[in-house]
Formats: sequence, C-alpha cells, structure tokens
Amino acid sequence: MIVVTGATGNVGRVLVRLLAEAGEDVTAVARRVSAADVPEGVRTVAADLADPAGLRPALEGADALFLVTPGDYLALGGNVRPILRTAGEAGVRRVVLLSSQSAGTRPLSPGHGRRALDDETEVRNSGLEWTILRPGGFASNAFAWAESVRLRRAVTAPFGDVALPVIDPGDIAEVAAAALREPGHDGRVYELTGPERVSPRQIAAALGDALGEPVRFTEQSRDEARALMAAFMPEEVADGTLAILGEPTPGERRVSPEVERVLGRAPRPFSDWARRNAAAFR
Repeated sequence: MIVVTGATGNVGRVLVRLLAEAGEDVTAVARRVSAADVPEGVRTVAADLADPAGLRPALEGADALFLVTPGDYLALGGNVRPILRTAGEAGVRRVVLLSSQSAGTRPLSPGHGRRALDDETEVRNSGLEWTILRPGGFASNAFAWAESVRLRRAVTAPFGDVALPVIDPGDIAEVAAAALREPGHDGRVYELTGPERVSPRQIAAALGDALGEPVRFTEQSRDEARALMAAFMPEEVADGTLAILGEPTPGERRVSPEVERVLGRAPRPFSDWARRNAAAFR
C-alpha cells in the first residue's frame, strides 16, 4: 500500500489518481479529505501531520509514503522526524519527500532552503529507503491570479521579465509515482523544472492565449509585492520568495533534465498547463 499525504493538493491529487490508475492500493491523507476527493476504491484518512500518532491508522500496512509537509506546520516549528518514526514503526520501507529546489540553491535561507534542508536531513537519517524531489516554482502558482484574470483579464506581479523554469505539478506527481513504484530511485535527489524559462509577463500572455483573449500585465514594485505577501506569510518567507523571483541564482534559472531522465519524455511547458486549466480563469 502507498500512503499519499497532501492528497488534496496540486501534486497529491494527481499522484493519487496516477497510483490508482496503475492498480496500486492507495490511502489518501489530508486534513480534510473524503471519498468525493479521490478515485473510487481509494481509502481516505483525515489526519493532521502535526499529530503523528493520528497518522498511524493511515500508515498501518503501508510499504511506501509520499510526504509533503504544509507550510504552516513547518512555520510553527513542526519537524518530520516524528512522522518518519511513526512510519517506520508502522512498517513503511520507502519515503518520497516533496522538498524544494531552495534546499540546494539557498540552504541558509531561514524561510525556504534551511527548513527544506532540515527535512531532507531527517529523511536521509530515517533508516528508510528514500527519494527527494526538489521542484522549482509550480505552474499552479498562477492560480493566485485567477480572480483578477476572471474579473479584469489582468495580472499584477513583480519582476515582470525575470524568467524561471516553472514546473507542471502533474510532472512532479508522475516522477513521484515512479519513485514510489519502481526500483532504482533509492538515495536519489531529483531537481525538477519545466522545459523552459518563463517570466510573469509571458505567463500572462500564455493565459490569454489559453482563454482566446488578451490578459494585461502590470508590474508591481518590490515593496508593493512585499506588503501583499506579508499579509498572509511570515516576513522572512516573503523576503525569501521575492529574492527567488527577483534575483534568482544560476541554479534557480537552470532547466533540469531530471524529469526527462525519469519519465522518458520532456516536461510540459506552462502553455500546456494553462490550456488544461483555462476553466479556472474564465
């Protein structure tokens, strides 16, 4: 059996479907999850990672675990060690951790890389077989603009022409499925990106193409963007995010070959994601 945490998220939801379609016995875990959220035949367990003991019913009898920790859990000082210990005690042999590219590119950043790297270290030391996924920015982050696109056909963002190789969450899910089901991934760290760099201005244009009408782009100042971010995330996380978006390192700009190496096909471009998700922006 394979347990998928974060089963209602952008990666987890797709991963659950892929595993179920492959004939795997799957348990979907999230704080709020029901049979309506998953394919027929998938078991659901509502649980909070902040209560590792509460995870035990989901983990009993499982062979593998897909682990993604919510940002608020980590921001409050949560640690994956008790989760991994509970998993090992329940008989889990393999864990696939959804980490972050910043664990490698910004390991000293308190709001991003350091936290992710701490989790990676716990996974490496857990005694379980492990695979670590380090994706860059998600294409699905564009959902943050869905309301403004629907109402005004407009996108407002900082650093309009700074381009990064954002990745389709579906590609992350496919790599995770391979790592959970197939041999040859133990002890591997996969940096995952899309096939090309795209800027916020280009993302707005791609959304317009998917909708069949123009989407206007307006550039924010860094201070304007920071004020908005600080309303719903810690200041250090906002500053770290703006650093990545505005002054990406060479590693954050790099287009990684890992998706193609694992899946045997190129990762999908943002334009493909935009077409598949156009209904959210209409």
